[in-house]
Order: sequence, then structure tokens, then C-alpha cells
Amino acid sequence: MKLPIVSATLTAGCGAGLPAVRAALRAGRSGLRPNDFEPAANLVTWIGRVDGIETLSVPSALERFDCRNNRLALMGLAHDGFESAVARAVQRHGAQRIGVFMGTSTSGILATELAVRDGQPLTPAFYRDRHSMFSVTRLVRDVLGLRGAAMTVSTACSSSAKVFAHAARAIEAGVCDAAVVGGVDSLALSTLYGFNALSLLSREPCRPFDAERDGISIGEAAGFALLDPKGDSAIVLEGCGESSDAYHMSTPHPEGAGAAAAMREALAEAGLDPAAIGYVNLHGTASRANDAAEDIAVHAVLGERVPAGSTKGWTGHALGAAGIAEAIMCMLVLEDAWIPATLNCRGIDPQMRSRIVVDPLTANVQHAMTNSFGFGGNNCALVMGRRP
Repeated sequence: MKLPIVSATLTAGCGAGLPAVRAALRAGRSGLRPNDFEPAANLVTWIGRVDGIETLSVPSALERFDCRNNRLALMGLAHDGFESAVARAVQRHGAQRIGVFMGTSTSGILATELAVRDGQPLTPAFYRDRHSMFSVTRLVRDVLGLRGAAMTVSTACSSSAKVFAHAARAIEAGVCDAAVVGGVDSLALSTLYGFNALSLLSREPCRPFDAERDGISIGEAAGFALLDPKGDSAIVLEGCGESSDAYHMSTPHPEGAGAAAAMREALAEAGLDPAAIGYVNLHGTASRANDAAEDIAVHAVLGERVPAGSTKGWTGHALGAAGIAEAIMCMLVLEDAWIPATLNCRGIDPQMRSRIVVDPLTANVQHAMTNSFGFGGNNCALVMGRRP
């Protein structure tokens, strides 16, 4: 099924809304900064923090949802005319026929972490409205006035890539006529201290595929897209591929077996040969094991011809929001005929065999792929295309 992507929006450390993100990409301006996230500011690392979350005014009708993650969702929905695009889809289909499929890794866990630290009581309502994985989905559904099918996907860093596949299947099955897909993940103590405990945090801005890369930079982001078979758009979702290799709880399969399987499935669903792909947005976390395994998978499926790069130097690793953020980056490549560099990669690891882009390229890309790989071997690849 070729699903038009009628509208999209992205808010991340490098900018709020697509014009700001585009400007950052063109200027080579990273959204990473030295860690100033106050609850965990003692960690020496760099983060992709979104400005303005702490001071955002939450409408009184939504106060029960108030937490960092849901504030970030509200910020994201406010850009690029996304709410208006959804309102037009409601006129076409009705609120009952538009689904909401959201991905998140930690949801509002920070609210619980801070409540426990400060000795505040934790009630069922607190968990339901702020912490639970469905909290952000309920918020988005309420803000957009939608009443169709709704679900949250939480498969670590592939979460908001897999929502595209879930939504496509729901539309094909007649469960809904259109769908809002998205991902929101915000900075939290569990992720910062957790990745630090795994010795995966870099002490400098992350350097994907660099010979001297030493770990990730955690970021936060909110991204949304509207899939509508009756919508008018030059950009379409062409194929989704998913796999679960379950090789290890936190380490990827060293040969990238599950990653390669997801990429091949996405190509098959899109009905495309590997040679048709003109750009790959790599998962590219800048950890030594992940970059090495992904390079093997990409080379096995696509060879060394296709330009490939990571955009985590702009956003940091947004975890459960990484999939939607990088899918939207692919949309920008398709629309602008311009491929961004792999920011901070100063010297490509000589073991890499893929064509890692270290300088921006002008390229008329017709089909692009984006990879998202999560803990436990939860892998997802998406293929998007531009109509002639």
C-alpha cells in the first residue's frame, strides 16, 4: 500500500518545526549541548535538549497530563500546521475513523522519578495520566479531537518507526481510514543514568561512524505525521519491514542479521530493488557495536553505492522518538533533493564499508530508507518515496 504522508512536523534539540530543522541542517548547526539537564547535570555528557519545555503553559483542561513528555508532545503538535491538517482529515473521514499510533520508550517516567525523590504520593490517576505508556497517546488523541483506534508502541528505539507499520496495517484492514503516527520521548533520569551505567554515553558530541566514536548523546524529540490514502501529497510511505532477532538484551547481532532482514522486508513491501534506494538514514547511534553491526547489514542489503548517514549529530538519540524524527529527515531529503552530512564524523572508521556521507550532497532522491533498531533486537526499516 502506498500511503500519502499528508503532513508532518518535528521538534528536537536542533529546532522546533520543520523550517527551524531545515535551517539547522543547512547550517551544520547541531542541537547538542553540554549536559544542563538539572536533575542529572552531574553527568559529563552532551544532550539534545528542547528549549522551552519547562516554561510551557499547559491548558487547564489538560493539567492532569502535565509532565515533561506530554509538554513536549504539546509543543510538537503546535508547529507546521499539523493540527489544521488533521482537522481537514476529520472533515474527510470523521473523528471516529482516524487512528492514533504513538511510539515512546519512557513516556512520563521522569514525573514518577521526581515524585519518588520528593516523597510525593503516587496514585493510580498519576500513573494513568502522566507515567503510563498510553498517556501521550491519550493526550494527542484528545488535543486533536480524534476518536478512532489508538495504541502505543514501546519497543525501545524502534518504537516510533514501527507505528508506521501498525498504522498501515490498520488502514489496510479497515480499522481506520487515516492515521496520525508519532513519537515522543523526553529526557529522564532512567535513560541518562542507565546509559551511563552501560558506559554508552559519550563525553563529547556523538560521532556516528567515526573511527574514534565513543558513545551516544541522548536527545529528546516529538514528531508527528498524518497518513491518509485520500490525501494529496508528493511523499508516500512505500514499505515497512520489521524483525526481532532477540540476539541480546542490549547488544545488536554482530552481523546485523535482524537489521538486514527488516531492510529486505521493507524493500519487498515497497516492490523495489536495492538499487532504487537513493539515501539511507542510518540508525547510527555512535556506539561502537551498533554502528559496526548496522554497517554490515547495510552493505549486505544495499552495497556500497547508496549515500548513507546518521542525523543524530543534530538531534542526539531521541530513543522512542528516533524513528519518527529520522523518517521526517528522509522526507526532507526527498523534498529538498539535498542530503545532510553525518555531523561530527571527522574520520570514517576504516572498517566501515557503506558509503558514509561526511559532506552534504545535492541529489535527486526518489526513494529513501530509514533504519531504527532497538534493544532486544526490535528492528524496523521504512521506505518512503517521492511521486514523479
